[in-house]
Amino acid sequence: MSMHAPDATTRPGFLAGYLDSLSMVERLHRLLLDVIKDEFERLNILDINAVQALMLFNIGENEVTAGELKSRGYYQGSNVSYNLKKLVETGYMHHQRCEIDRRSVRVRLTGKGRHVRDTVAALFARHAAGLETQGVLNTDGLDRVNHSLRRIERFWSDQIRYIY
Repeated sequence: MSMHAPDATTRPGFLAGYLDSLSMVERLHRLLLDVIKDEFERLNILDINAVQALMLFNIGENEVTAGELKSRGYYQGSNVSYNLKKLVETGYMHHQRCEIDRRSVRVRLTGKGRHVRDTVAALFARHAAGLETQGVLNTDGLDRVNHSLRRIERFWSDQIRYIY
């Protein structure tokens, strides 16, 4: 009997399920952005894109730097600096140089930015209510999904740490 860890190639059914999950995560993220975009079009808020709206939602009441947003890993695949610049130009965010490190810029939401954050929060609250009332997902099911996704997140994070 071999003492090495199971190889994914020995379990083609598991590999197929994993690849299906990866595909689903990608599709869900794109679909989330489409849902946000659709909501903002419906409300005639056209000077902000879905990634920017999601950034405002995630920043919330915090004051952060672009570096902090990048290090959290929320915005891989999007240009954080470009999006922050656009959000400042369009009046959704305030920015100011950090007193300690003048190279660093701290940003926080304006009243206009908080309105967007609240709009996204209301959209998510409606979705949560719909998922529950329509029987799509209950609290236990949601807990299991989140638990599984956190385990995958830890696994992937560990893989990255071993590279460096």
